[in-house]
Amino acid sequence: MELGKDIAAVITGGASGLGEATARMLAGAGVRVALLDVNAERGETVASETGGVFCRCDVTDPASVAEALARARAANGQERITVNCAGIAIAQKTASRKRDTGEVVAHDPAAFVRTISINLIGTFNVASQSAAGMLTADPLGRDGERGVIVMTASVAATDGQIGQLAYAASKGGVLGMTLPMARDLAKDGIRAVTIMPGLFYTPMFDGLSEEVRQSLAASVPFPQRLGDPAEYAMLVRAICENPMLNGSGIRLDGAIRLAPR
Repeated sequence: MELGKDIAAVITGGASGLGEATARMLAGAGVRVALLDVNAERGETVASETGGVFCRCDVTDPASVAEALARARAANGQERITVNCAGIAIAQKTASRKRDTGEVVAHDPAAFVRTISINLIGTFNVASQSAAGMLTADPLGRDGERGVIVMTASVAATDGQIGQLAYAASKGGVLGMTLPMARDLAKDGIRAVTIMPGLFYTPMFDGLSEEVRQSLAASVPFPQRLGDPAEYAMLVRAICENPMLNGSGIRLDGAIRLAPR
């Protein structure tokens, strides 16, 4: 797909981190961007700086997704690019003992459901509704492409660490959707690709000490640092522009394989 002013994109989680970097990259390539996020203050700021539109969106709510996509389409036209970056991470074991009392407790089911709801079901809600919109669009170029859907999993989808039960399950689900989604949409010229980032410096790392961040960076074989969200955005661009990228999960991780802890 050739990027430019005739192409519209929607980015979930577009107010920060990987989503913000993607929005800035696409806007810089001339694409009309819509940022879908729950953080209205930051979202409006990034939208203003990228010449885009902010659409408040709770990805776990299909009605909220439909409303946000309708607003984005009213402003920019039918999206040809959808990038799913909205997500959360929690740390909790399947079962564990409390340090202070020794009491044995099971993983909080509400926390598990919330993680699945945002990371997996939220991705499904946006991808499926966006695909339905893309089906109404005219085909482009020699291949008759109508659009591309980029989803964000994690290396935890295959290398889940201790305490990552919910997160790894949610990201494994995203990875699992990739090939069947691509196959579902192939005859209509819509691609689906998933990026599996390794350790990237995003707002999820803000609560960690500098010592912990340096330790994590040192665990990456090469380059020995945390990933830059702009590098994630570079891969999004490559996916958009290369029509043979379809139905795959792509690790973006500096060759890391997560240890148990």
